[in-house]
Amino acid sequence: MKSPDPAPPDGGHARRARPLLGTLVEIAADAPPAVFTRAFAAVEKVQALMSYHDPASELSRLNREASAGPVSVSAWTGEVLRAALDLAAETEGVFDPTVAPRLTALGFLPPTAGAPRADGRATWRDVELASRNRVRFRRPLRLELGGIAKGFAVDRAVEVLQKAGVAEGMVNAGGDLRVFGSVEWPVEIRHPGQPGLSAASVPVCNAAMATSAGYFARRRHAGKDVTALLDGRTRQPLDPDTSVSVMAPTALLADALTKVVFALGPASETLLQRHGASALVLDSHGFRAIPPILPHAT
Repeated sequence: MKSPDPAPPDGGHARRARPLLGTLVEIAADAPPAVFTRAFAAVEKVQALMSYHDPASELSRLNREASAGPVSVSAWTGEVLRAALDLAAETEGVFDPTVAPRLTALGFLPPTAGAPRADGRATWRDVELASRNRVRFRRPLRLELGGIAKGFAVDRAVEVLQKAGVAEGMVNAGGDLRVFGSVEWPVEIRHPGQPGLSAASVPVCNAAMATSAGYFARRRHAGKDVTALLDGRTRQPLDPDTSVSVMAPTALLADALTKVVFALGPASETLLQRHGASALVLDSHGFRAIPPILPHAT
């Protein structure tokens, strides 16, 4: 569902990659091995806390227990959940982290063992996040943070690198990426109709970029192609032949905002500007930028 790996600029950046978050996470930086290890460990921690597929994760525990009473979670899980709920409120449910049952019905997520059957009326409004990161569900539901946690993991890895004194580099989790320092990384964005071809090149410098599209993750459902990209208000799949890339200050924001732009299109412009972000939308008619100019897109 993501863009191809960015081509590295000239320079002495070492590159390391590990399979994490259901994709390949790559880090490029001029750093000693121990710093790479700590950066990957931050990504591993996010995976352990927020994996939908791991029954031992905090997210899975929430899905099993939070409808019966408050459940305490770690600061990182609380931070991602707060960001998800804030964006859900800001978009009136376009972004909704409670769409997991619909994704299961479409075949993109497995059934959750041990969790109560989700109430079909449940939305983000049924998730309560209180002080000290205590979470309660007003009715049975299932959270899925895949649309925002991957970007958060990228941000945490960048944080590790910067705290270690690394001046510039890049972290890329399957197309959710962030570049820091003075270096400029050209990112090629796939054509949604011909994903083997590049449709646009966007140099990224001191920013994050994420791309969501349906070219590598679509299924047949009720006689038509669908993807895991949903409008949270209707629970309906969005156009499988469109690609949305968002540039934002953090990878968490870029990751989450791609789903909002997918659903709202040009109506997302005010929201993007509020977050210091911009988007590039590619479909069968070509591409458009929101706001009208995405810097340096070619």
